[in-house]
Amino acid sequence: MVSENKHKNLLIFGLLLGIFAAAIDNTIVATAMPTIVGDLGGSDKFVWVTSAYIVMVMAGMPIFGKLSDMYGRKKFFLFGLSVFLIGSMLCGLAQSIIQLSIFRAIQGIGGGALMPIAFTIVFDIFPPQQRGKMTAALGAVFGLSSVIGPLLGAIITDAISWHWIFYVNVPIVAISMLLIIITYHESNQHAKQNIDWFGAITLVIGVIALMFALELGGKEFAWDSLQSFLLFGTFAIMFLIFILVERKAKDPIISFWMFKNRLFASSQALAFFYGAAFLPLTVFVPIIISAKFGGSSIDSSLVLTPMMLGSVAGSASAGFSQTKFKFRNIILVSLTAFLAGMFFMSTVTPETSRTLITFYMILCGYGIGFNFSLLPTTSMHHIDARHRGSANSTNQFFRTLGMTIGISIFGSIQSNILSEKLSDAFKGMGNGAGLPTTMKDPSQMFKPEVRKMIPTEILNKIIHAIFESITPIFTICIFIIAIAFIAAFFMGNERIVMMKKEESKSE
Repeated sequence: MVSENKHKNLLIFGLLLGIFAAAIDNTIVATAMPTIVGDLGGSDKFVWVTSAYIVMVMAGMPIFGKLSDMYGRKKFFLFGLSVFLIGSMLCGLAQSIIQLSIFRAIQGIGGGALMPIAFTIVFDIFPPQQRGKMTAALGAVFGLSSVIGPLLGAIITDAISWHWIFYVNVPIVAISMLLIIITYHESNQHAKQNIDWFGAITLVIGVIALMFALELGGKEFAWDSLQSFLLFGTFAIMFLIFILVERKAKDPIISFWMFKNRLFASSQALAFFYGAAFLPLTVFVPIIISAKFGGSSIDSSLVLTPMMLGSVAGSASAGFSQTKFKFRNIILVSLTAFLAGMFFMSTVTPETSRTLITFYMILCGYGIGFNFSLLPTTSMHHIDARHRGSANSTNQFFRTLGMTIGISIFGSIQSNILSEKLSDAFKGMGNGAGLPTTMKDPSQMFKPEVRKMIPTEILNKIIHAIFESITPIFTICIFIIAIAFIAAFFMGNERIVMMKKEESKSE
């Protein structure tokens, strides 16, 4: 028994390392992006470095989840780790921004297999009374990654080189692979199913079109441009074909019959809403803190630490309460904390104290943390083993979709509001003639050396404009969380039913 528990602990550690590497990758790269562009050039193409990774992760999640149901979790988790490892090493060797974008796409293929399969493995090997603790640990890592990533990116880039933000994945992934190979022994018996090739192809094309439309729209080309029309049109057509194909497929990539289960359906809606309301905090909070208080890139990376701590506490709370309360009641506690925190964040001004903002962030983080560990559980609840991979990957897919759509729309809204506020603030200065040349781009104020040269009156106007462009985003997020409350009430009275010891051993 001691040896078995030791093996399980090592297996969990291996899974934690794997999903940490995949989840942290985008945030760690974002911090280093200015340095990467300065070294490799291609400032007009840097958006592809992030987009390529997200697109491949999104496209891969449902497919790898289904394949793990068909041929086994272990081989596809190891496949994901291997591809992610190869992609990481190639990224560190990139000589141009185009090469880096291609190698990031390879990383994304691997990343798309890791996060959904890890949760499914936990659900397979642990009885219900132990799943809460394990999913809490995995959920905490997912939340931590969004905060630790920027800090690690800043430290590694400043202390060594941007290349090492990719090389650092090598030992992490290597240890994860070793632990999985040694400790994870799954049954070789898997349900024979057909590969839905047509469904997979239409899904991939549709997701790629949507992700590129959201990632590049408003940046590389206008939202009302021909490119946007073609990309969104391609997504709509492929999505329609995908639905028609999946309804007739013998073994579909996404099983629509699962959505007839209201616990599963409401869990996917909640994942989407959490994702849409969560990411703006991680993007915009560092901006308002840096605008008000200044600081280095490392200082700004530490800004999200309170939210990280709250997220860990929330994930742990959800994990340990799963066996005691109804899923609906747990998620309502989460949404209440999230809503309260977001409401307070929508009221912040340049005069709000750092202490109060820190408290608001902890409250938001606590509410957010629940979803990382609870929703994978509710998505797989009462789903038999042959469909668990597909169920969990669908949940991860909807969360990531919400994050991507949310930040794309909110980023565009914030940018437009900021432009209007700055125009109003400096209306009497005639096209910015009274502004220092470096300040015609407001992002320059985040550089400490530039900030020192800005007159106090001008600096205060820019700070107020930034705050006034971001707090409306938090206000919109309040309405998104309110809609999530409605979805939560559709979860019903489901809860984990504790198993007897004999049943636990036999599972």
